[in-house]
Amino acid sequence: MGGKWSSMDPSQVEVPELQAMLERDPYLKPYEHEFRKRYALFKDYIEKVEAGDGTLDKFTKGYEKFGIHVNKDNSVNVREWVPGAQELFLTGDFNGWNRTSNSFKKLDYGKWELYLPPQADGSCPLKHLSEVKLIVKDHNNELLERISPWATYVTQNKAESLMYKQRIWCPSPENVYKFKHPKPKKHKSLRIYECHVGIGTQEQKIGSYLEFAKNVIPRIVKQGYNTIQLMAIMEHAYYASFGYQVTNFYAASSRYGTPEELKELIDVAHEHGLYVLLDVVHSHASKNTLDGLNMFDGTDSCFFHAGHRGQHPLWDSRLFNYGEYEVLRFLLSNLRWYIEEYGFDGFRFDGVTSMLYHSRGFGQGFSGHYDEYFGLNVDVEGLVYLMLANDLLHNFYPEITTIAEDVSGMPGVCRPVNEGGLGFDYRLAMAIPDKWIKLLKEVKDEDWKINDICWTLSNRRWMEKTVAYSESHDQALVGDKTIAFWLMDKEMYTHMSTISPPSTIISRGIALHNLITLITHAVGGEAYLNFMGNEFGHPEWLDFPRAGNGDSYHYARRQWNLVDDEILKYKFMNNWDRAINTLEEQYGWLHANPAYISWKHEDDKVIVFDRADLTFVFNFHPQKSFPDYTIGVKNPGTYKILLCSDSKEFGGDDRVDTSVKHFTMPEGYSAYSNRMMVYIPCRTAIVYGRET
Repeated sequence: MGGKWSSMDPSQVEVPELQAMLERDPYLKPYEHEFRKRYALFKDYIEKVEAGDGTLDKFTKGYEKFGIHVNKDNSVNVREWVPGAQELFLTGDFNGWNRTSNSFKKLDYGKWELYLPPQADGSCPLKHLSEVKLIVKDHNNELLERISPWATYVTQNKAESLMYKQRIWCPSPENVYKFKHPKPKKHKSLRIYECHVGIGTQEQKIGSYLEFAKNVIPRIVKQGYNTIQLMAIMEHAYYASFGYQVTNFYAASSRYGTPEELKELIDVAHEHGLYVLLDVVHSHASKNTLDGLNMFDGTDSCFFHAGHRGQHPLWDSRLFNYGEYEVLRFLLSNLRWYIEEYGFDGFRFDGVTSMLYHSRGFGQGFSGHYDEYFGLNVDVEGLVYLMLANDLLHNFYPEITTIAEDVSGMPGVCRPVNEGGLGFDYRLAMAIPDKWIKLLKEVKDEDWKINDICWTLSNRRWMEKTVAYSESHDQALVGDKTIAFWLMDKEMYTHMSTISPPSTIISRGIALHNLITLITHAVGGEAYLNFMGNEFGHPEWLDFPRAGNGDSYHYARRQWNLVDDEILKYKFMNNWDRAINTLEEQYGWLHANPAYISWKHEDDKVIVFDRADLTFVFNFHPQKSFPDYTIGVKNPGTYKILLCSDSKEFGGDDRVDTSVKHFTMPEGYSAYSNRMMVYIPCRTAIVYGRET
């Protein structure tokens, strides 16, 4: 099967829970037909799959049939989809690199099949780690060298070539990694540590899966994170692409180690109770031809749209044709592959905005007007692919979590497919890091608008969960700065020692870094994300080895020695980060109702809010401290300080006696029937909890 899809009449399709979404947001009512149309196309895709392959389960395990498979009797079956080929061959060291001696048989719908019998001595003709290539004879009679899209292991020998080569991964049974630990249940609160294995080492090199498992996972657990999000796992020929120019979708990157070593990393994470997310890139693909998917069958299409629609001009990459039957098999099976083969617990989908709109999201401000989400600019095929992916994952794996990187704010992205939504569990709160960087770049902190900060942190769709973060990997890349660097780069190399002369720049930087971390964590969403190293204010930028920097690894690593050194002040931000995660684990504000902001005072620069029965008080003022500041309190009683950013262990001045109890008075204040007097120094955050 292949080609275009027909669509059912939307008026004849019932979306089971659509009315719930429309009642929750009546402004969506005029677009009811669009929701029905999307759902009709979603159902149409399902029906096509069931007609073509019998079940969605079978269809989405394409890796069991496609690619190279060694059978128990040591024979080999190979199946590929190469619709534009005249002929197809397999070559490699197994046949002395004869390019045309092993010819595939042509099947229907662009599929090809090859059978290799066992050798005379009963052994397999394809040995573990032997190299193979596909040879595609195109319609110009040229013989093109290609790597199978289903290749599970590819390696690069920089001494010979920058191109990746496909190798057979078929270790002996005793060398196949066997998982020892059960997968953890989905956490109610996701505290996500976004990380990159290659830069996870302090040494100037590419870190390995096993080094990460041994050295970094214990740090993550100690910091109170319960989830890791692994970047750049899907193989990418260009290291500096940060994993976002994928060449080989089924191959875990060999630059960090073997497939079995990645399994061990994930098993170690599970041993520590960590839930493991994969940063999956289905929004586009590398333009490489010799080791990527581009021009795979000799045509401009195959996996991608032909012509302009198949090109992403700003990312210089190719765009998938989500309406093509075999592309759906390839991508949906890819998701299941990483769960079934490696034990991943969920996915963060990269570039969702690009998948949702023909404009790819560029040149659009996304004002929030609903016409932007339902007009002709919407790429319905990309949208329905995401519905299929989420519906499939949540039905087959109830403990799965999916996160959308979407900046547009499309309604329903994080609502179930049976409501007419896209089915994601969370979307990234991408406006929050943009706000912090804009403030740090352009506005003195005495001029920060408290109302504006509160609006950015709390502005999200009701019952659509978000992942809050103050900075991710994007803010760390060369050309930008981390929050800590924006705050303190002038003296970060000279005044970060506890025995160096006092520095107002460093004191201010640590104080604001701590405040930004907590208020983002507590107000910004229903999950929290940190990029590795930012928990201690990692200095300097992130820059991968490339021609422009002499192929240096100096900035492509994490300087763990800085936070480990007791004489340096990085430990203060690290302590604060860990204390926040520990307190969240105890009180669970991330899975509680959103924060209710009861007080915002522009002149005082004070914000008061409560969440999960805790009361948070922030004073962003650079000079003003308030000895008896009145705040409204929801519940009467005696309150104690649970966390104070001004404490010595967090780099503060220790101006607050955290042992002092606070008593409420039955007098109304700021929408609450009780009030309490607190001491809140400048650039300080305090969290109060009621004694029971």
